[in-house]
Amino acid sequence: MILLDINIWWAALPTLQKVYWIIAVPSTIVFLIQLILLFVGGDSDTDIDIDDISLEHGAGMDIFSVKSIVSFLMFFGWSGLAAAEGGLNAFGALLISFTAGLIMMLLTAWLFMMLIRLQANGIMKTETAIGSSGEVYLTIPPKKTGSGKVQIVVQGTLRTLDAVTDADRSIKTGETVDIIDTEGGVLIVLPRN
Repeated sequence: MILLDINIWWAALPTLQKVYWIIAVPSTIVFLIQLILLFVGGDSDTDIDIDDISLEHGAGMDIFSVKSIVSFLMFFGWSGLAAAEGGLNAFGALLISFTAGLIMMLLTAWLFMMLIRLQANGIMKTETAIGSSGEVYLTIPPKKTGSGKVQIVVQGTLRTLDAVTDADRSIKTGETVDIIDTEGGVLIVLPRN
C-alpha cells in the first residue's frame, strides 16, 4: 500500500522536482557518511587524499574537493526542491538552488578546513629539541664514535632518542646533557658542566 502511494506520488511530480529529489537524497547520504568519517577518524590531512581531491592544492581552502562538491549538490537539490514546491518557476528555482549550493560549497570547504586544523599532527620534529636538556639513558661514546640514548621531552612527550657527542669523554647514564643540534633525527649533545 505504501509502495503504491510512493509510486503515485512520484508519477505526479513534475520532472524538475524529480531531478531535485534525485540529486538531494544521494548527495545527503554521501555528505552524512563523509561527516561521520571525519569525526571518527576516517579522513586524513594528507596532500594526496582519495577523499579530498583538489584542483588547487596548497591554496589552504580546497573549494573543489569531493566534500564541497557533495555539499553543493545536497543544497542545490534541497533548496531547488523547496523553491519548486513553493511555486517558483523553473528559472527561479534553478537560480535559488545554484546560489544556495554555491554558498554551501564555500561554507563546507571552510568548515572542513577548520576541522582538519584541529587534528593533531603526530610527526615528531627533533629540531624542536635544540636548546633543551635531557638525561642520558645509554652511555654516549666520545667524538661521535658511536651513539647512545637520551631521554627528553619533545613536543610534550617523553622520548628516548639516539644521541652522539663531540665531547672528548663518554657521557655516562644519568648525566644531564644539552641538545645543541640534530643530524638526520639524531641528537647532538654536550655534557652539562
